[in-house]
Amino acid sequence: MSVVIGIVNQKGGVGKTTTSINIAAGLGALGKKVLLIDFDPQGNSTTGFGIKKKTLDISTYDIIMGEARPQEAIIKTRYKNVDIIPATNQLCEAELQLADVEQRNHQLRKIILQVKDNYDIVIVDCLPSLGILAINAMIACDRIIVPMVCEPFALEGLAQLMQTVKKVKRSANKELQLMGIVFTMLDKRLLASNEIMRDIKRTFPSDVIFKTEIPRNVRITEAQSHGEPIIFYDKNSKGADAYKRLAKEVLEKCREMEKNNEQ
Repeated sequence: MSVVIGIVNQKGGVGKTTTSINIAAGLGALGKKVLLIDFDPQGNSTTGFGIKKKTLDISTYDIIMGEARPQEAIIKTRYKNVDIIPATNQLCEAELQLADVEQRNHQLRKIILQVKDNYDIVIVDCLPSLGILAINAMIACDRIIVPMVCEPFALEGLAQLMQTVKKVKRSANKELQLMGIVFTMLDKRLLASNEIMRDIKRTFPSDVIFKTEIPRNVRITEAQSHGEPIIFYDKNSKGADAYKRLAKEVLEKCREMEKNNEQ
């Protein structure tokens, strides 16, 4: 069984791409065959794996617009078991161009159905919005992971996102569920961060809060600028240790999901 997981938050700057890259690399290191779909026009997951966007002939835009097959867009990364469908800023145009397309919200789902059987896990790095492309991602996914930075208005943004998830679940994808909220860029020395984290933990059940917390760590930022996941760039850093533990948690949740589906 292949699981499709979206890394989602309509707010930018929460570690969404960093989380996508490192969960993908971590699951690959654990022996799982992973496809990462860069579904953000910024293309940071693409550059985060050391791929130069200028060299790309085919990207997410081409397949979402039906101009290429997904199999043609897949690139093998230099990391074991991890492939990627890259993105460029041309994907911005798809938001407008899809507006008049029939079944526009189901384009990504159709694409994933063509390739998902070749992978254990498909990860979608979603753009920070709640527009057509973000809805496409939610309709295509079985589960979502929400990276959260503990800062003012975080809970309000999370509530808005969960309302959108409910609407998608009710109208287009009854399988969609929250796999978990992961706290990123966490600095427990800050009183405000601890208070916001407590508020979120009081609001959501414990089984949808990941035990692993990602600390604020300069090595994580350095790794991305070098086009490498932190788990390979600096294996002994606090950031690498946290993302390795998070990948194991994600895998465990995928196994639980598979077990429940068999019952």
